[in-house]
Amino acid sequence: MAYDCVVLAKQVPDTHRITGKVMNDDGTVNRSALPAIFNPEDLNALELALSIKDRFGGRVTVVTMGLPGATRILRESLYRGADEAILVTDIRCAASDTLATSYILSCAVKKLDYDIVLCGRQAIDGDTAQVGPQLAEKLGITQITYVEALEDLQDNTIQVRRSIGNGWQSVRTGLPVLLTVTGEANTPRVAAARHLMKYKKARTPGEVAEEIKVMNPDAVEAEIKELCESRCEALRARGLLIEQWNLDRLEADLTWCGRSGSPTKVHRIQSVVLAAKESKEVPPTDDGLAEMIHELIEDKIIA
Repeated sequence: MAYDCVVLAKQVPDTHRITGKVMNDDGTVNRSALPAIFNPEDLNALELALSIKDRFGGRVTVVTMGLPGATRILRESLYRGADEAILVTDIRCAASDTLATSYILSCAVKKLDYDIVLCGRQAIDGDTAQVGPQLAEKLGITQITYVEALEDLQDNTIQVRRSIGNGWQSVRTGLPVLLTVTGEANTPRVAAARHLMKYKKARTPGEVAEEIKVMNPDAVEAEIKELCESRCEALRARGLLIEQWNLDRLEADLTWCGRSGSPTKVHRIQSVVLAAKESKEVPPTDDGLAEMIHELIEDKIIA
């Protein structure tokens, strides 16, 4: 029996590279100063979906909400084996907190066929772990969080092992279901050469329009639109058009989107600067290092 999976993925700044140089004066992170990457645990969710497809058949659709540049992780998903990719992008999504984000994503998922919805346990830029559970609530389906292994899947019933911190639980439920997946669940596969060669020219309509403008700087708007429609149809015929949906396409209630749909308020941002009260210079020699280690042992800082 085949199962259709929808994976929710996010493009995030590489927070492992945060230094004082990328921090703004107000204590926030200058995201443009950091490389954008595929959220790590979303890769684990994608791998679990692909392994289900490999074993049972079905389709894997990856959805991301973000700026047009987020298309990069959608192409990466196709390179790894996903069947379809959808970009949800709209200026009216700006400033969405987890509540608004989960609402917008729920509108997208409701337009797809699915048996299993998967997402990473949390994103490394926000670390809230809220979007997955909120999305399950809005879809009205069962949720299992902190999934670290698929144990059984048959007859529209799934059994998984979930982490509970100092142990694990084995949980069984019927489909449809939403799973949030941990980084310990698997090792994500790398891009396959045949998929890379097939999808390297996959584009969203927005990317097509930008490329046509660059190639035809003197073209008027009507000409650009005509060329864009023609090229998008050609890409669609070859299975290379990445769907691009806005809030109108989702038929979303705008009062639940963006800033108006985001009740989260930041009360205060405080920058914490750690400064040593006293310091000692250690000579960069073997004797200097040996003396430092001896002092640390004497002070019982290390054993």
